[in-house]
Amino acid sequence: MAKPRPTQSPPTLPDPIHRFVEAVNRGDTEVFLAFLPEHGLVADEGRRSIGHEAIRRWSDREFIGAKGRMTVTGVTQTKNGASFNADWKSNYYSGASRFAFVLDGDRIRELRITGA
Repeated sequence: MAKPRPTQSPPTLPDPIHRFVEAVNRGDTEVFLAFLPEHGLVADEGRRSIGHEAIRRWSDREFIGAKGRMTVTGVTQTKNGASFNADWKSNYYSGASRFAFVLDGDRIRELRITGA
């Protein structure tokens, strides 16, 4: 009889980032935006969106609006947040991606997305 394989724990993320990932995977734009301050920054492959209105337009086109979903791998804790690689799938782009977060308390001040 084969031994059961040990289950692998999911990578550990700071709570705001974990909840952010859950909101993205649920397709919940309002909760996604609530994690960012009014003048938060999202930089996707160098293209910058600053503030809720600009981030919503970007997300509607390329992120949540494109039915994006991520599976997190390879978490790295940083002094001000965390970064991780993810298997990203959407109607806009699918592939290995790197997500780097700068936290300000329980808010995400910056999110930078690049290819992994």
